[in-house]
Amino acid sequence: MTVPASGFIMENGGSSCLPLPPDVENRIVSELVNQSESNLKEGNPYYVISNRWFRRWQLYVGLSTDEFSSEDHSSDSQHCNMVPPNVVERPGPIDNSDIIINGSDSSENNDLELKSFLEERRDYVLVPSEVWEKLHDWYKGGPPIPRKMISQGVNQRNFSVEVYLLCLKLIDARDGSECTVRLSKKATVIDLREKVFALKGIKQEKARIFDYFNQQKQSILDGTSQTLEELNLQMNQHILLEVDGPTPQTGMDATRNELALVALEPSRSPLSIAGGPVMSNGHSSGYGYQGSSFSTSVADMDDRNDLSNTAKRKEKGGLAGLQNLGNTCFMNSALQCLVHTPPLVEYFLQDYSEEINAENPLGMHGELAIAFGELLRKLWSGQTTIAPRVFKGKLARFAPQFSGYNQHDSQELLAFLLDGLHEDLNRVKRKPYFETKDSDGRPDVEVAEECWRYHKARNDSLIVDVCQGQYKSTLVCPVCGKISITFDPFMYLSLPLPSTVTRSVTVTVFYGDGSGLPMPYTVTVQRHGCTKDLTHALATACCLKSDENLLLAEVYDHRIYRYLDNPLESLTSVKDEEYLVAYRLPQRESGRPKLEIIHRSLEKCPMERVKGMERKLFGTPLVTYLGEDFHSGADINAAVSKILLPLRRTYSSTKSNGSKENGFVSEMNDEPANCSPQSVSRSQAVDIEIEEASENEPSFQLFLTDDRSLSCKPIEKDSAIKYGPLVKVFLDWTDKEHELYDVSYIKDLPPVHQTRFMKKTRQEAISLFSCLEAFLTEEPLGPDDMWYCPRCKEHRQATKKLDLWKLPEIIVFHLKRFSYSRYLKNKLDTFVDFPIHNLDLSKYVKSNDGKSYLYNLYAISNHYGGLGGGHYTAYAKLIDEKRWYHFDDSQVSPVGEEEIKTSAAYLLFYQRVET
Repeated sequence: MTVPASGFIMENGGSSCLPLPPDVENRIVSELVNQSESNLKEGNPYYVISNRWFRRWQLYVGLSTDEFSSEDHSSDSQHCNMVPPNVVERPGPIDNSDIIINGSDSSENNDLELKSFLEERRDYVLVPSEVWEKLHDWYKGGPPIPRKMISQGVNQRNFSVEVYLLCLKLIDARDGSECTVRLSKKATVIDLREKVFALKGIKQEKARIFDYFNQQKQSILDGTSQTLEELNLQMNQHILLEVDGPTPQTGMDATRNELALVALEPSRSPLSIAGGPVMSNGHSSGYGYQGSSFSTSVADMDDRNDLSNTAKRKEKGGLAGLQNLGNTCFMNSALQCLVHTPPLVEYFLQDYSEEINAENPLGMHGELAIAFGELLRKLWSGQTTIAPRVFKGKLARFAPQFSGYNQHDSQELLAFLLDGLHEDLNRVKRKPYFETKDSDGRPDVEVAEECWRYHKARNDSLIVDVCQGQYKSTLVCPVCGKISITFDPFMYLSLPLPSTVTRSVTVTVFYGDGSGLPMPYTVTVQRHGCTKDLTHALATACCLKSDENLLLAEVYDHRIYRYLDNPLESLTSVKDEEYLVAYRLPQRESGRPKLEIIHRSLEKCPMERVKGMERKLFGTPLVTYLGEDFHSGADINAAVSKILLPLRRTYSSTKSNGSKENGFVSEMNDEPANCSPQSVSRSQAVDIEIEEASENEPSFQLFLTDDRSLSCKPIEKDSAIKYGPLVKVFLDWTDKEHELYDVSYIKDLPPVHQTRFMKKTRQEAISLFSCLEAFLTEEPLGPDDMWYCPRCKEHRQATKKLDLWKLPEIIVFHLKRFSYSRYLKNKLDTFVDFPIHNLDLSKYVKSNDGKSYLYNLYAISNHYGGLGGGHYTAYAKLIDEKRWYHFDDSQVSPVGEEEIKTSAAYLLFYQRVET
């Protein structure tokens, strides 16, 4: 690829100092980005650039800014994302000052320190080094913030740029001074030692560095090739430098702190590491599988010195907190709920070593189950606070999406843990293959038992035994009616809040025959519904007569942008900020030519240097059918007069007093319309006015136009009109029309959904049952989730219905509070009322397996605050007590049962009540 230099290439071979045109800059950067993306590998250099500056550059070269920004956009920016080049001024020098801490000169290394909690695409962007070199060549500025791409994960390798380097606080034991060392978490201990010793100007043989987590000596960091990530070193933790300190053999420093200097083989026990007896210090004495990945190492001897002194115990187990290791409250919340799940506690406090499946290619070689089991044992050993460094390290290794120090979703972590524990404990070593069979009209009981038998033949673990249920899924093709029934397992139920399943849509309904005034209606429809659903809801709301049809249309810029005449068109194409109208038209005239009336008025030209008048569109187009005897311009004039009749001003005797408000018939759109006798009497009044007006019909200034509204031909009363399925005319309003008709009825349409400038009202509480019913309600699939119909041989937007078939001992409800769209991230803080005792699910279960369907609540994962941040906590009920506790990271405190119901409830954990 040939890339031009930073200036124009002149004919004589020289280069000018003029900047490149914006489109050329854009082309060069795009080519370099594509080239880099085609050659991703560990170690590739990248640079961090402030998104504030980068968005200015994007606008300058005519790019959409949405690609790199997740900020909320105004309505203007949504319609103006593509900006023509040369319209925006060229940005100044690159300026990264808004994403770095001023004057940061970490540890005399002049390493720039990024501000905390920055988000990619919101605060910064990452560009390949080749792009940085070009941008810096063109614009100068900076400062440069170089980073490298790293590879993470074991089963699945993920590439990511390490934006935040591991920050370690180095304490020099000689004088107690503290400084900061930053380097990659992929750096080895050798790299760390070289950097520290060079920084302090000392020889390696005369000094030692210790893992000083929680300011307690954990282990010596000798010249190993292990990475800092493998040693579970955490962001902002301490490391200790000792010069001429105690020899490694002593195992004690001057303060008599125990040192883990070398990895010693633990004392042998007839039980394994998973089932070893718990010693007085809260650690199992077991041994690993020698020579395998289970072998105990220095890093596995997790946090012997926790936040509190190990001698400080609580009388009862299960009341230990979990230290926050940097935005790990999401992990702590989910873990506290799991470690207080009675069947899991009973299982992991016993010897489960024989069930470890180290050969499962879908598992984590048993390491996740062992790390979870060891953590659960510590939490039930009577300690006050545990720092789950080893568990977090295993999590980052097998699920790199949870690595780093950003906030994550406790439900996503729970899903990974349940699935990972299942695979690590799967009793099936060789999974048989079964071909999926169609139900083919067989009884549901037979099909369900067959599916569960096949599932158990491949998946058999503690998690399946206590956490997995089964639901029935029914899909129906909207075209051929093909019905597909399957029975699938589940480990939790993600329940939508009713407001996320449905949406409110406002449509203004016009009378196409001129028999009534327009009226806006707000109806509720399925979020992934179709125009047929909207039409049906509108018909009910406006009391549509049996001999009438509704014609839906979208209005844009005072014209009809499109007709929504396809009943299967998805409503996802209708945005909240758009305008919808519907025309009530007689069924008997269906198929007749439609007359579309577009309104214009004469207004002064806004440009001062041009004096005169210009015609501008206003209002909402009106639509009616043309009669069978339609031939001339006079017929169009009559149709216009008829449809405008409801807007005609009716003066009372008070007009002479100048009271405009009392001079007109009261407006009908002050209150919602209904099918009351008053509405009928108004319609009768209009019919009388039509008869009277027909004798003295006004004459309008009408102009025939084409489909694109480009031509304009005057319509005379005796003009012969050539027409097709649609006749479009301009109606020019003069002072006479404005005096005769009230145009306020056709102006200022309400949008589909008023999202801006609305007063925020308190949302009503909903019940867990209404969420469950919304989950089980039949609904059409989304446009991105189409179903392949085996009969049609095409993807169809089928309707889907779920039913509960088999319920597990432990059932987890996930309340879907978070919603995401292109322009908006949202969290619903709606209060969901849920039972604490005797949750009865019997009416929702379609089978009868003789088991109890009553459940009691025992744990809750809570989320407070908004997206991209906030805080997670947990409520859990101790197994041996009838008492609830609040787990807020390392803080644990009792809480009354009446206090656990809040609008922060996110995950609800229930256990079956055995009868």
